[in-house]
Amino acid sequence: MAADRRMNESKLDMAGDALVVFTPSGRRGRFPLGTPVLTAARSLGVDIDSVCGGRSLCGRCQVSLSIGAFPKFAITSEQSHLHPITEAERRLGDSGLLAPGHRLSCVALIAGDAVIDVPPESQIHKQIIRKRVEAHPVEIDPVVMLHYVEVALPSLEDQTSDLGRLERALREQWNLSDLDFDAEVLGVLPDALSQDRGKCTVAVRQGKRLVAVWPGFRDRAFGLAVDVGTTTIAAHLCDLASGEVVAASGAMNPQIRFGEDVMSRLSYIQLNPESAGAPTAAVRRAIDQLAAETAAHAGIATDQIVEMTLVGNPIMHHFLLGIDPQPLGRAPFTLVVDRAVEMKVAALDLDLHPCASAYFLPCIAGHIGADAAGVLLSEAPHEAGRVTLVVDVGTNAELMLGDRHRLLACSSPTGPAFEGAQISCGQRAAPGAIERVRIDRETLAPRFRVIGCALWSDEPGFDEAVAATGVTGICGSGIIEAVAEMHSTGIVADSGLIDGTKLGRNPYLIDNGATFDYRLHDGPPELRITQLDVRAIQLAKAALYAGAQLLMARAGIDAVERIVLAGAFGSYIDPRYALVLGMIPDCPLEQVSAAGNAAGTGARIALLSRRARGEIEALVRRVEKVETAADRDFQRHFVAAMTIPHATDSFPTFAGSDGKADPAVVVPSRDLAGVTTKEKGTDPWHP
Repeated sequence: MAADRRMNESKLDMAGDALVVFTPSGRRGRFPLGTPVLTAARSLGVDIDSVCGGRSLCGRCQVSLSIGAFPKFAITSEQSHLHPITEAERRLGDSGLLAPGHRLSCVALIAGDAVIDVPPESQIHKQIIRKRVEAHPVEIDPVVMLHYVEVALPSLEDQTSDLGRLERALREQWNLSDLDFDAEVLGVLPDALSQDRGKCTVAVRQGKRLVAVWPGFRDRAFGLAVDVGTTTIAAHLCDLASGEVVAASGAMNPQIRFGEDVMSRLSYIQLNPESAGAPTAAVRRAIDQLAAETAAHAGIATDQIVEMTLVGNPIMHHFLLGIDPQPLGRAPFTLVVDRAVEMKVAALDLDLHPCASAYFLPCIAGHIGADAAGVLLSEAPHEAGRVTLVVDVGTNAELMLGDRHRLLACSSPTGPAFEGAQISCGQRAAPGAIERVRIDRETLAPRFRVIGCALWSDEPGFDEAVAATGVTGICGSGIIEAVAEMHSTGIVADSGLIDGTKLGRNPYLIDNGATFDYRLHDGPPELRITQLDVRAIQLAKAALYAGAQLLMARAGIDAVERIVLAGAFGSYIDPRYALVLGMIPDCPLEQVSAAGNAAGTGARIALLSRRARGEIEALVRRVEKVETAADRDFQRHFVAAMTIPHATDSFPTFAGSDGKADPAVVVPSRDLAGVTTKEKGTDPWHP
């Protein structure tokens, strides 16, 4: 690189200077001819990425010379130029690392007035554009950055310590000084410096702490974002510089063996104090396994994971931190800590890089946790110009209501029915699970679709298509549609009772001696929707609706303008059926959308952005908390919402759109991997 630069400098008349304008920032300045573009950019504070420190190794500092006349800057295309392409650029171009028409700003020398464009992929603080129209873009502001350095070798003349020589190299080559470090770094430092004659890559956290040293050149470091749900855990492995999700994995939360919901898990440790640490150990082992799985899928070692973020409801949050969550089970539902928590992953018994840090997003209130903070960071209702209701649908639902002027939040105990638990034939979303249900209005015959098959059960070829998996049960979206269809066809009354008077003309209605069942699938296995299943859905949807009504009453409004259904399960709810059941308040159907796992998205945003961490830490202090357990109106709203769709609310907006579920409505279907084709696109926020 130095030879390239010297050769080009010799060809230039070094007298005089040139006006250089950088776009899109618009920053400009005059520089001596022969100045590297990267040097000029840094002196102006222009955002250009570089790991190798100007050694033409990483290829991240690419720019392009703008073509055309620029009267605003008094520059014409004839005057705009850089020096000829170097051998380093030809080499990277031949390898495909340098895009056509791009230059490396570290070796491209200024030869005259120029307008230079810095493309988004070359910016440190680049934006990730999320695919959903209503989703706000996210700017990467790296928490951990890589720096390639060449450290002088020790000698009898210079007996400076390894750490001292590394610090000197960082100061001279990157202007980094006074860095803290951990003892683990000292343990690997001699080997890292000796393997490649002092050439190494270091990871620096928040510009203050040296967290890793690797021999040779590396241009990628990774972070793990984890959403610890009551029922499931999701982990996403991300490239910390680009924001790319390189691997993702999920698993059932092993704490389920201690209870299906948070309150039953609290009861477990109350009844078994000698095993109080078991739920913590179980969830940590699960996260460690997910870290190993994602790293293996990405082809990296787990010690390349140098940063981690986590979200979860308050009880999951406390369990994971090893904090006794029992105070959250009784009034006044006091959190031990509500602010953001940072700690070493080693303290969590996780096998990542030994100096990696874990960042827990802040909790909001006793039953509104770090997962709700993640949803706020992802969906940003506080930036909206219209009143938005965000519902994170899960075992314990979090609801957030507001706009740029005011923000309220509450939690509501929906239970696990929406996720297929507590349902007689319920199961998690997996190949073979029924996810869509339709019932014929005349014959009352059911037809359905299962995860992993695009055919409906009454279509030719269905049996052959599902032969590998079979029809195994019904997941959350399926049970919602089944109950809603049973109500729409009159099988289920407004009260939620299965109507036995239809027994004579309905071969699918079965008298079980006490109540009635609706047979969805003949088998094997035979799948029925029971009266208890309907009741479980009623209880869950009533809790959700009552929570929304409580927030609306506190805000002094009687309607919302937009609803976002968040959560991995929320993505697969057909909005029409949610309105048919009365799960959510009346709203124009086109204003009801799904956000995917917004809590997990918030965890990824916090993983990639220091600025976002500061934003959410300030935002949660603005939220007005509404405690459903202590509000006397909650029970009144809950009882009214037990009726399908509601005892008094008429849903006029939805009714005006015809008030019926549309069999043709497009809702994503999962493929055999349990991931939608839509989600398998390039959107890094919903991988």
